[in-house]
Formats: sequence, C-alpha cells, structure tokens
Amino acid sequence: MGQVSGKVALVTGGGSGIGRATALTLGREGASVMVTDLNEATAAAAAAEICAAGGKAQSMAQDTTSEDRWQEVIAATEAAFGKLDVLVNNAGIAIAGPIETFSLDDWRKQHAINVEGVFLGVKHAFPAMRRAGGGSIINLSSVAGLKGNNSGLASYSASKGAVRLFTKCAALEGATAKIRVNSVHPGIIETPIWNAILPPGEARRNASDLNQRATAVVPTGVLGKPQDIANGILFLASDQSSYMTGSELVIDAGMTAR
Repeated sequence: MGQVSGKVALVTGGGSGIGRATALTLGREGASVMVTDLNEATAAAAAAEICAAGGKAQSMAQDTTSEDRWQEVIAATEAAFGKLDVLVNNAGIAIAGPIETFSLDDWRKQHAINVEGVFLGVKHAFPAMRRAGGGSIINLSSVAGLKGNNSGLASYSASKGAVRLFTKCAALEGATAKIRVNSVHPGIIETPIWNAILPPGEARRNASDLNQRATAVVPTGVLGKPQDIANGILFLASDQSSYMTGSELVIDAGMTAR
C-alpha cells in the first residue's frame, strides 16, 4: 500500500519540474492523479508515465488564471475518479527585475499566476473536498516568500509571500470541514525556473555549473532536485500529516537559517 493509496490528487503545472516529480510520486504512492499544465503535451506525458508504471492518471490543459477552467478541471477530476482529496497548487512563474524598471504588466502577470491561480484553486477545491469529507491542499510558495532580498525579486517575493499568508487564512476557513491547507517553501531547485530566480552576483556571472552556483547561496552547497520537494508534498498529501494545517514546510538546505 502506498502512502496515498485511494486518494485522488490534482497537480497543476504537472508537466515539468517540481509539478512533474510530484505527480509521478503521488501516482507511484497509490493516488489517482489529474495532471494539468498550460502545456498540454507535457501534462499528457506525465500522466502516461504514471499509467505505464501501473497507476491511474489523466491530463488536461489548464490556464490557472481562468476561473471557468478551474471549474471544468475539478468537475472532470470528480467525473474521472469520483472525488478530490488532494490539490497541489504548483503552477507558477518567476519574473525578475529591479523595482524601478519592473513593468506593471509583468507585476500583474506574475501575481495573476502565482497568487490568483492559487486563490482560484482553493476556492473551487473547497466544495469538492467538502463532498469528499475533507482533503489536503498544498500551495507552493518559496523561501523568497519568507524573507526579503536585494536580488531583483521584489515582485516574485511579494507573490510568494501572498501565497504564504493566504494559505494560513484558508487553513482556518477549511479547518471545520477537515480540509488542511499548508504551504511548501523550496530553496534553489534544479528546474527551468531556477535561472530566473537565482540572485545575481558572482555565482551568476562567472559559473556555468549549477552546483557551483548553488554553493554561493546554499549552506550545504548542494542544488536541490524536484524530488526533494515532491517528497515533502507527499508527506503533506498523506494522512501522516493529519495534524498539520496552516503550516510552512521549508525545504531549502538551510538557506533561511542564515
């Protein structure tokens, strides 16, 4: 028996990086998984890999800023698998730049995906999870949502800080319905988003090797892997974390310990 056997999970941004690792991990541990991504092909590939390994999965294209699409995706998940137990709000983007030159369009785009997309997911997962008798929502924030920095990440940090506090409010609202809501705060993880959020400086200018760059900002000197985050998400999705809600799971190799 897997750690999430019998559960039904929806993973956004599940076609690559942390989302893909999470979808595959939940599928391997017994969950039926709806994989969504703006890139339909990558979502389908992840779902196919779950099925090839003996699991159950389907995929859909999803723009997480569309409220209509959220309703369609959750309805399709319930139709396919009978319920919704776990939502992983993973889809997100990173746009870096100094405040003085940062465009309002980029600010709005980043917040639409990173904040509004998470809000819509929680909003429409709540009724489905009430029908299922409870559930677990995992919102992807970041270490950038826990502390300030001077690396051109003001907009990104603001969006991830919003996710952190929204998660706590949602946890309080969902508590009596047995809906747990927690946030995950990755450090520097080897994904396509990594180069966009690495603080500029000596490491960015002179090193081409990602692990060398990580040494400059990560106390252990080791770059994280998507699986490192997926393992934490699996814990929050499972009943092993049944007494956790409104909490922050920081997986950053000591970055925020400084």
